[in-house]
Amino acid sequence: MFGTMMDNKPLSPSSSEPHPPLAADDAKPAASSASPASLSSSLPSSAPSSSVTTGARRKSPLRDFFVGPDGIYAVPRWLIYLAIAFFIFQLEGWLLASLLPHLSDLSWRMMIELSRMLAAILPGFAMARIENRPFGDFGLPARRAFARNFWVGTLWGIGSLSVLMLALRVVGAFEFGTLELDGARIWKFALYYAVLFLVTAFFEDFLMRGYSQWVLSRAMNFWPAAALLSFAFGYIHGGNPGEAKTGLVAAGLIGFFLCLTLRRTGDLWWAVGFHMAWDWGESFLYSVPDSGAVLPGHLLNSSLHGPDWLTGGSVGPEGSYLVFVVIGMLWVLFDRAYPEVKYDAGTPSPPNPPVY
Repeated sequence: MFGTMMDNKPLSPSSSEPHPPLAADDAKPAASSASPASLSSSLPSSAPSSSVTTGARRKSPLRDFFVGPDGIYAVPRWLIYLAIAFFIFQLEGWLLASLLPHLSDLSWRMMIELSRMLAAILPGFAMARIENRPFGDFGLPARRAFARNFWVGTLWGIGSLSVLMLALRVVGAFEFGTLELDGARIWKFALYYAVLFLVTAFFEDFLMRGYSQWVLSRAMNFWPAAALLSFAFGYIHGGNPGEAKTGLVAAGLIGFFLCLTLRRTGDLWWAVGFHMAWDWGESFLYSVPDSGAVLPGHLLNSSLHGPDWLTGGSVGPEGSYLVFVVIGMLWVLFDRAYPEVKYDAGTPSPPNPPVY
């Protein structure tokens, strides 16, 4: 833009081209009838200057914020994704409102989680078109669906929670109690909560560590984006009844650990399995509060005893100080088990046609 303006400065009198000679009988009338304004408007340099001014007036600051020489900037693309997700969720809420009187509490909970999952994932397909790349690049490649990473992550999730619960049992802060369910109801609720928390894991992990992580990594690199999104992940848990500051910090740190699993495995399937198993273990298997919520249909009539810093209080085990020891152990063990970086960690995208 600056070069164009410099190239179109008005020409000096010495550098302008000479006017064509006038005929003798036309010279005097032309000189007498011409005004200073008409003479200045006839100079050849005035037309380019006018076009540059018009172009400058048409330039949009809003467009400059969103679009650069290589297409839409990373942060605006993220905002577009969030806007589409918000619109879909609002539309789903309007459609589901008519079903509320006809559904049980458990069915309604499942419908809400499904709507959240779709609101998080469907915009990812729209962004894949904008980004000109496969949807699987955002963390959920179909070719690896429910493969080894998912099941290994599931084992790590239930195993790490079991370590935490056994530690609480050893210090006398947790009692298993007796069975709350029997017969077929055990399998019914076990399956229900496995599906529910799988859907929850898809929603939360793709929203916070799927497209959001991918696009923000291109604006600020992987770990700054992971820190920002993990903070947001902990913060949004504050809306849960019974939550406390310790639980919010723990949720954020678990989210940060799941970012490490994304970086080292190359996709979100390990994180989805871990997330599902952790929530399933808390809510169903060990029957304790999960981020402040105690759900119906849990397996045991268990109980927690002792100070809140140890038991987590209303938050549940995620609010216990012992959870930070478990998170530290997870980080060290996973770092050693998966030393290789396999994730596209936020290098600039390959050249694509600009998207406007």
